[in-house]
This record gives sequence, C-alpha cells and structure tokens, in this order.
Amino acid sequence: MPGQPQNVSDLASELAQRLPEALIGERIIPRFVDSYVVEYGRHALQVHASLYRDRLSLLQREALLVLAVQALATACFEPANLKKSKPRTMSPKDSSTFRRKFLAALGRQQKWTVGDALDFQTDLQIYEELIRRNAATRRSRKAFEVANHPFVDRCAFLLDSSFMEKARIAASRTLGDLEDLAAHVIASAAPKNAGAKSR
Repeated sequence: MPGQPQNVSDLASELAQRLPEALIGERIIPRFVDSYVVEYGRHALQVHASLYRDRLSLLQREALLVLAVQALATACFEPANLKKSKPRTMSPKDSSTFRRKFLAALGRQQKWTVGDALDFQTDLQIYEELIRRNAATRRSRKAFEVANHPFVDRCAFLLDSSFMEKARIAASRTLGDLEDLAAHVIASAAPKNAGAKSR
C-alpha cells in the first residue's frame, strides 16, 4: 500500500520513544533490585551509591534489550483490519525498514554514540539468537521454574553473581513484567498506526 512505509516508520519511531519512557515510568528495574535486596537481605548491594547507580544503569540497558526484542518480534505483525481477519506478518521489506528505523530512533532517543548503538545492536542479535535457539527446545514452563532467557542469566550476573540462583529467580519474575509492559505499549501503539494506513 502506498502509505505503508511511512506508517512503518511512524510506528518504529513511536515505539522507540514510548518503550524506554514506559520502562522508566513503571520503575521496573529499581523495584526489581530493591525487592531483591529486601527479600534476600542483600543490603550490601545498595551501600555504595555510585555502584548502585551503575548497577541500575546496566540492568536498565538489559531491560531495554528485552523490550527491543519484543518490539521487533511483535510489531512486525500488521494488526487485522477486519474483525474476522487475522494479523499478518509484515513483508520482509517492511520488517527490515521497521528494524532499521526503530534502532535508529532508539539510538537518538537514548543519545547513544555510534559505538554505543553498535554495541546495543550486537547484544540485541545475541539475545535474538539465544531466544531463537531456546524456542526450538521450549516446553511450557511451570510457574516456579526460572525462564530460559538471556535476560535472566545476564541480569543475575550483573545483580548478584555470588547468589546467582536466587538472582536468576528474581530476574525471571522481572522478565515477565517486562514482556507484559512491552505487549501493552505495542498494542496501544499499533491500532492508531493501523488506522493511519488506510488514509
């Protein structure tokens, strides 16, 4: 459709702005760290203010990777236009445009240097590859099981490497919160952009 590439660009830019804003607004990462400290009595993690801020910043970046993976996987489905029709995947060309525009807009929104943006994209590809591999052997996870996801392992290491198993359990719960947040933001952005397509 003639208006579609512009619509793909609009959706990419909007999600690049709204996902980080929602992450900060919902305070998922500070709540994750604070509740972990209280639950397991790991108060030493908050003693040094500068180290605590650095840890939050690193974990915030990991959370942004989760949101980006979700956006790239989910937003590449066009919403159904009619009640009975099903969502369709974007064409490869539109998916590629969406990815490029989303990552460029995210880099601008985060005020990253070229090096920062490339590092993020490299980590994003690692996330996507590991998630793809895990999906091949995925079975339904029981409520008490830890998610097999790169966010869980990387966050556990960054948060509290000497208590890895407990940190993995906490990170697994936070992963669910992040995926819910991403789904909500993407769903609220998609209908508006879908309507713009037909104009």
